Amino acid sequence: MFAIAFRRQQYDTYILTDQAAQSRLEVVPDRGGIITSWQVQGRELLYMDTARFADPSLSVRGGIPILFPICGNLPNNTYTHNGQTYTLKQHGFARDLPWEVLDRVTQDQVSIKLGLSSNDQTRAVYPFDFLLEFTYTLKGETLATHHRFTNRSSEAMPFSIGFHPYFLVPDKNQLRFEIPATEAKDQQTQEVLPFFNTFDFDRDEIDWEFPHLTSQVASVSDLSRHMSITLTHSNSLSTLVFWTLKGKDFYCLEPWSAGRNALNLGDRLFYLEPGASLETEMNLRVGFI
Repeated sequence: MFAIAFRRQQYDTYILTDQAAQSRLEVVPDRGGIITSWQVQGRELLYMDTARFADPSLSVRGGIPILFPICGNLPNNTYTHNGQTYTLKQHGFARDLPWEVLDRVTQDQVSIKLGLSSNDQTRAVYPFDFLLEFTYTLKGETLATHHRFTNRSSEAMPFSIGFHPYFLVPDKNQLRFEIPATEAKDQQTQEVLPFFNTFDFDRDEIDWEFPHLTSQVASVSDLSRHMSITLTHSNSLSTLVFWTLKGKDFYCLEPWSAGRNALNLGDRLFYLEPGASLETEMNLRVGFI
């Protein structure tokens, strides 16, 4: 049986359930269209800093934030387009703005479709007209996400996209990784290092980018929780980022279409023609080991 419930609190929350699979998803359109909780067989898979989430002046640290129209940060938070300089903060604005519920489905599956359109607030920092349509679907032990980006401008629209899942972990030393890359770039030192599917969790912060993937499938096994999470994503999401902080019960494995500062450098940047659309997918599947 599939169902969608509604909970009204500080932010309206939609709760999707697949009772046969004992899976549950919470989505908050008003807070950046974010997924705040994903549970399978009663186990929470996502980390959420509830204090930051309750403060609208702070960026959310937890769940699955949406990154658009940039991933990461720009030097001095600025970029130039047609000779004019604009200010755009880290990861863009999609994760902060309210999204609209466009559709809900509970027959044969359970899904919710959200939309975000350009407005005066977005055009002040990003002079393009767009429509984003995201669909979140529960399929047993899988969370499937589909994304459609449409350029409503009269000129080509440059952008990058990404997702920032925060996975809950009680003991990072019990994690085992299968990331399809042989080298990584340390964003703190800018060094390119060989990668052997291990991290030094004694470091205060790990912020590594994997720009050269050999496949679009990565997985992390958590031996302490006897479970694994497999991430699959579209080819156009060509980069993975791993980020974590010492002493925090999360790790992030983030598929991005381009690296930091792509809006200035042009590297792997999408240029969507007027009236055109781009579609991508990111799916997460949990397994028990």
